[in-house]
Amino acid sequence: MDWKSRRGGDPFLPGQAEESLEELAELAASAGATIAGRILQTRDAPEAATLIGRGKVLELAQLGQSLDADLVIFDRDLTPTQQRNLEREVRRRVIDRTQLILDIFARRARTREGRLQVELAQLNYLLPRLAGRGTEMSRLGGGIGTRGPGETQLETDRRRIHRRIRKLEQDLENVRAGRALHRQKRQSVPLPTIALVGYTNAGKSTLFNRLTDAGVLADARMFATLDPTVRPLTLPSRRRALVSDTVGFIGNLPTTLVKAFRATLEEVREATLILHVVDASAAHAGAHTGHVLKVLSEIEAAAIPQLLVLNKVDRVPNLDVESMRLRLLGATGGAASARAVAIAALTGQGMDRLLDAVDEVLPFDPLVRTRLRLPLGDGARIALVHELGRVLETRYDGDCCVMDVEIPESLRRRFDASVAEDA
Repeated sequence: MDWKSRRGGDPFLPGQAEESLEELAELAASAGATIAGRILQTRDAPEAATLIGRGKVLELAQLGQSLDADLVIFDRDLTPTQQRNLEREVRRRVIDRTQLILDIFARRARTREGRLQVELAQLNYLLPRLAGRGTEMSRLGGGIGTRGPGETQLETDRRRIHRRIRKLEQDLENVRAGRALHRQKRQSVPLPTIALVGYTNAGKSTLFNRLTDAGVLADARMFATLDPTVRPLTLPSRRRALVSDTVGFIGNLPTTLVKAFRATLEEVREATLILHVVDASAAHAGAHTGHVLKVLSEIEAAAIPQLLVLNKVDRVPNLDVESMRLRLLGATGGAASARAVAIAALTGQGMDRLLDAVDEVLPFDPLVRTRLRLPLGDGARIALVHELGRVLETRYDGDCCVMDVEIPESLRRRFDASVAEDA
């Protein structure tokens, strides 16, 4: 659906309506559906009863009958009334974009936390739609716990859902507290955290596997990875960091999902550095970048330092990295100053450049260049320098080992003035 006027909400930019419809087809395929046909309509404004108007409803009903379709999926969110009216007229099950995404999330969630988050989002979506479920919701309920024989089944179901929602919210708060405890334990041994974010199917999981050998699922299907994974990473400077892979973002990400996945998205909000992965070969990479930056702003993570990772550059010959960085970020708040690195996570192209860039921009325990003069017999500290830093040059002066090194500031502070000097 596309609106000519703003009365129907923010209209798509030229070409974005077709892209959004193509994205909907990918989502449907990810959910296991076979696409039988598509319709794109442009209206001045949405029609209150059916969203698309009486004539288009009849056309949709005829198309569904000719294609023998089982399901009709709308790219716009439907109100409960619109969904009920459309199902009655089209005589087929009708769902909207949000319900489709919720179904995919329900299929992909593997951990207890993921299942809790998805169920909460589904119940919040279902609650206002109970009234449209037809006569089966109007039965009288009697007996203990139903407030007497005069209560309708609809009211009973609403009450049960409200109770379940409260229970899920409490369980997720416990999960959130547990995650905070884990973060505190990680922070007690100071390690920077690097969060991978990006539009769904941008290649985050492939990059995560390339960086950490984690072996997480990397699939072309949208939302192949839901549950966050954290793995250690050793940078070229020998600094250690933790890298987390997160759920992919998408345009018009349902608000219910953003709220439900708050516990997971806090891993992003608490990160030291964000690697914003963009599919450089995507036709609408700019729009994808804008959607990700919008979600980062919604979860209060926009101020965290970012590194723009232009992935899949093996599909884009002669890419001008700086030009694409300016095109994607423009003057978008604090992200506009982010550096950009071009890589191909699948082949490993550019990974050395990426790791060097992470080393340079990571705002945690910064690297300092210094000269160390250590006794040859002090093998423990010499080994420590090799383990935690980068030795640029080594020479020997009498019974001393003189090393020009790049080491973390915290390690530099462990050497006294008689050992460390300006390089």
